[in-house]
Amino acid sequence: MPACSQLLLMNSMLKLFLAAPITETRQKNRINKVTPLVEQDVKEADQEQYLKRGTLAVLGVMKDLLRLQTPLLVRFPRGQFISRMLAADEDRLLFDLGSNNLDNDYALTSDDLSITAETYGAKVEFSLASLEIVEFEGLPAFSAPLPDLLWQIQRREFFRVCAPLEPQFWCHTVWPDGRKTRLRLQDLSLGGIGVLVDEALPDGLQDGDSFNPFRVELGEYGHFDVPVKLLSIGERSVVTGKNETRITPRLSFRFATLNPAQERQLQQIIFALERLARDKSTRFQ
Repeated sequence: MPACSQLLLMNSMLKLFLAAPITETRQKNRINKVTPLVEQDVKEADQEQYLKRGTLAVLGVMKDLLRLQTPLLVRFPRGQFISRMLAADEDRLLFDLGSNNLDNDYALTSDDLSITAETYGAKVEFSLASLEIVEFEGLPAFSAPLPDLLWQIQRREFFRVCAPLEPQFWCHTVWPDGRKTRLRLQDLSLGGIGVLVDEALPDGLQDGDSFNPFRVELGEYGHFDVPVKLLSIGERSVVTGKNETRITPRLSFRFATLNPAQERQLQQIIFALERLARDKSTRFQ
């Protein structure tokens, strides 16, 4: 991904908020206000253990996001966009502008921003009170004070997004008996995928079987090749319009390895599909 301020997906200076110190209570209140995803993941009584406080702890997480170039979901009351970390030190952090100028303007005037990132092993969230525009390597970038604290939730289960019905996405691999097959993608996450099988399963297929090569085709979002391991064999039952029950085999796979570039690509795809599903839901309300 080129280091430019116009970070594409799919396809006036404010004063910095330094007038008063940010207390832990105020920071918590802002997180609870703008990061409901945390509350979906853990019970309120358990949230304390996921807090990272202090410059060293927070900066360490920011450096990891920078090193891995993990996509950042920047959310604010009037919208959201995808960005990435450009720099971080003990005082400030810098991240890229979004691809839409209007979203950038909304973010710049917002006093209620939430940043979410999902790495392969954890989910990170923190809030910012305000942004300003600065220049970084000759291009504009957002700047904000390093937050006093953040959430880092080690994920046993990764957020899973359903694949669209149209267009359908497909996976290509080879059964243990040597036959090529095409599997219909049902859902995906940073941890793995679920697929539907439109043919009889081969004899002897069992949990723990490894598949390599395994290609995930995602239409306009591209494709990636990654070895996977079969976690479980199940089925999906659907009642048709004729009141008949149609049963389709369903397989769950875990990614055996996922390099940082594939992780970034997959995270951007998950964000895009989540937004697409939300937009469709809004249109039909």
